[in-house]
Formats: sequence, C-alpha cells, structure tokens
Amino acid sequence: MNGPITVVVFLGIIIIFLALFFSFVPVGLWISALAANVKVSIFNLVGMRLRRVQPRRIVFPLIKATKAGLEVSVNQLEAHYLAGGNVDQVVDALIAAHRADFKLPFERAAAIDLAGRDVLEAVKMSVNPKVIETPNVSGVAKDGIELLAKARVTVRANLERLIGGAGEATVIARVGEGIVTTVGTSTSHKEVLENPDAISKTVLAKGLDAGTAFEILSIDIADVDVGRNIGAQLQTLQAEADKNIAQAKAEERRAMAVAREQEMRAAVVEAEAEVPRAMAQALREGKLGVMDYYDMQNVISDTRMRESISKVGDKKDKKTSYGNPSDVKE
Repeated sequence: MNGPITVVVFLGIIIIFLALFFSFVPVGLWISALAANVKVSIFNLVGMRLRRVQPRRIVFPLIKATKAGLEVSVNQLEAHYLAGGNVDQVVDALIAAHRADFKLPFERAAAIDLAGRDVLEAVKMSVNPKVIETPNVSGVAKDGIELLAKARVTVRANLERLIGGAGEATVIARVGEGIVTTVGTSTSHKEVLENPDAISKTVLAKGLDAGTAFEILSIDIADVDVGRNIGAQLQTLQAEADKNIAQAKAEERRAMAVAREQEMRAAVVEAEAEVPRAMAQALREGKLGVMDYYDMQNVISDTRMRESISKVGDKKDKKTSYGNPSDVKE
C-alpha cells in the first residue's frame, strides 16, 4: 500500500520540479536560438532571469541580427536593455543600415536610441530624404509690398549630428528667416515674383543646416502670394499720428490763448477797480475838485447817450434798406 503512494508522491514532486524548472529556465527559447544557429548558453538565459531581464527581448533581436549578417553580442544587447533602450528598434535600425550599405556602429545606434531619438526613423530618413513644408512666411520688400512665401525643404538625417543636433523646428525657423531676409533686401516685390529661385539660392548659401540633425539637400519655393501694402498702411498711420499731434498742439495753443485772455480780463477788471480808489484819493488830496468830478460824470453820461442813439439809428437804417422787397428789386 505504501509503495504506490510513494510512487505517486515522487512523480508529483518530479512534475512540480519540472514545471518550476521550465518556468524559470527558458528551454524553448534556448532551442529556438540553437535552431537559428545563435550561440547563447542556457546559463546566460538563467542569468538574464536573475538580472530581471526578459530573455525574449534579447534572444529574438539577436536572432534577427544574426540572420541579417550582423555581429552583435548578447552582452551588448543586454547592456542596452538594462540602460532603458529599445533593443528591438536598434537591431531593426542596424539591419536597415546594413541593407542600405552604409556603416552604422552598434554604439552609435544605441546612443541615438538612448538620447530619445527614433533611430529607425533616422536611418529611413537617411536612405529616403524627407520633405518639410514650411508655413506661409511673411516678408516685406523695400517698396512696402508684403509677400507670403511657402517653401518645401528636402532634408536627410545626419547620423553623425543626430545626438545633440537641432530638430525640424529649427530648420523651419532658419528657412523662414532666410526668406524674410531675401524678400526684405529686394528693391521691389516684382523682383521676387520674377525670380523666386533667388530665395532658394540665398537660403542655401547661408548653410542653415549647421548644428542641426539634418542635411539640407534642396529648398524649393512652392508658392509666393502678394499680401498687404504695408508701406501705404504705415504712411497712413504716420499721417494719422501727425494729424493727432497737430490737433493736440493746436488745442494746447488755444487753451493757452484762453488762459491768457482770462488773465488780461482779470487785469482789466483789477485796473477798473482801482479807478474809484484813485479818484477818491485825488479828492482827498485836493488834486481833483468836486465840480471836476461831476463834469467828468456828465461827459461819461453824454458819451453813453450818444452811443445809444447811434446804435438805434443804425438799426432803423437797416430796417429801411431791407424792409421793402420791391425796393430791393428796383
């Protein structure tokens, strides 16, 4: 009775041991590597497990690299994986570069990947250049006419400067700066419309790809449109500003004249107020007699009466001249 139970227990222990062994040791992955003629030992796979490295992330890219004829070691792939890189993408980039027949060392590809760049996309762009289209760039010629230009920039990735090099935004900004400079130095906007290739030549001559991750192959002007008359608008604004300044100065002069007039009126009123005082002083000092004072008052009254009579006479003459329409016609 104890014999069969012992056998069953022993078989159970063996099954559990084998299950744990095959779950920890990737035997199937090791067999796949051997079938692909990739030299990787079972102990390396166990070591990857202990170092918390997924063996599939290393073995499958290693199989692809070996089949493509690349010399890549397990340690290189594992080190790149532990550094946080994308092993599969780096191997694909190496294979693409190998197929395109240009040299790309594993260290450079790994460095590009760790720098946050898409190394596979960079290799593809090196083989097949990319066209970057700029937005409408506004430039004003010397005659004051605005031109809106759009350019297509053909670039190729420069793997030597991909680490630390500027991106597409810098290329677009530099091309836009070159367009603005070229249009701004033109005497007339018609020159740019007649020879749009002058923009391309000027921009290419500036070496705008310096310090970028790209190599500019060509710059083609896709479209040039005539915009606003900036010169006329500026002249209009300047004339409006001059008019406002002139009006402000005129208003200032008018205000000063009004203030001066009020000051003079105040001075006259003040002087008139001094007349009675002066007359009283003259009477007290005997310089002016009482009869002289009355004679002066009579003269003033007579003068006022004559002025009133003359004004009434003028009004009657006007009514007589224009009162009868028939007389006016005759």
